[in-house]
Amino acid sequence: MNLTAQLQDISRNRWLHHLLFWALSFFVLARFFAYESTLSAVDWIYTLLFHLSVWLAVYPNLLWLIPTFLRAGKYISYALLLSLALLAAVGFNFLTFNYLSDLLFPGYYFIAYYGFLEILEFMVVYVAITSLLKLSKGWFRYLEAQRQFDGLKREKLDAELAALKSQVNPHFLFNSLNNLYSLALDQDSRTPAIILRLSDMMRYLLYESNVPAVPLSKEVEHLRNYVEMQRLRVGNKADIHFEINGETYSKMVAPLLFLPLVENGFKHGIKGETAGAFIRICLDAGPGQLIFKVENNKGTVDEVEKDAARGVGLQNLRRRLELLYPGQHQLETTEGIHVFTAVLRLKLENGRAAQNLANTNALTP
Repeated sequence: MNLTAQLQDISRNRWLHHLLFWALSFFVLARFFAYESTLSAVDWIYTLLFHLSVWLAVYPNLLWLIPTFLRAGKYISYALLLSLALLAAVGFNFLTFNYLSDLLFPGYYFIAYYGFLEILEFMVVYVAITSLLKLSKGWFRYLEAQRQFDGLKREKLDAELAALKSQVNPHFLFNSLNNLYSLALDQDSRTPAIILRLSDMMRYLLYESNVPAVPLSKEVEHLRNYVEMQRLRVGNKADIHFEINGETYSKMVAPLLFLPLVENGFKHGIKGETAGAFIRICLDAGPGQLIFKVENNKGTVDEVEKDAARGVGLQNLRRRLELLYPGQHQLETTEGIHVFTAVLRLKLENGRAAQNLANTNALTP
């Protein structure tokens, strides 16, 4: 066991805490009661006898009254019983110096130098100090337990986020390979160019997006690659519009938040053989807020999307937003007869969202 661990064990030793407290109390009261500058045996004995009544007030309060009544919210019962304990301690103090001292130390002559109110003041001060120490210790224990709970909770969130994020890559790859499969069957000349675009996107997914937050400009570049890959696949059969407004280099966002919305627009709107199809993508990077909008025509539902996996991309996105941007996001989808619209709003007030992203993947120390 190293020195740090040994010191921690010592610091948690409750008996050592009591011993140190009462040792200090003995020294202070002995100096207070002493008639001369040099402490004698009679001073220590007098201090010991005085502490007998102090302990009678302190320990019933620490061991019984606080745990049973104060922490349970029974304040009236606590106050009444504590008053009785204080009175009993004062009475025991008089009994000690008027009778017990002669029996315990017959060679000495002790008397009660203090009156009722003065002794009561002593008892109240000791009970107050020891109560505050006990309650503060309980408070620190609560803070430690809360810190450990927050750490476990954050680990759980990190694991859930990692699982959700891991679903994005296979989902994206599955859709892209479906498109490539169709082009390969037709021996389309655009297939090599699309594979190159896909390679660039996979590089980003594998090596650059494994961080809590990325520059918005990186996400925009990733989306451009995806849109251009789809443009190569579709050609002139659809109207594809991609617009960026505002500054994207200084803003930080969680990676792969926008891709599911764009994928959804291409998958359920634009089909390889659908003339007149369209998709309009617009990102407004304003001060303190991002607005990402995808609007597309409604195509027919693919057979592969008729099973229980349909909509997994949007479900995944909603859960990630709840974890990464609690209270700082709004995702709205509107489904008309011919048009489907998705709008994502992210608040980035004073960089707090980027800080939240960094905190999400950092365990509490």
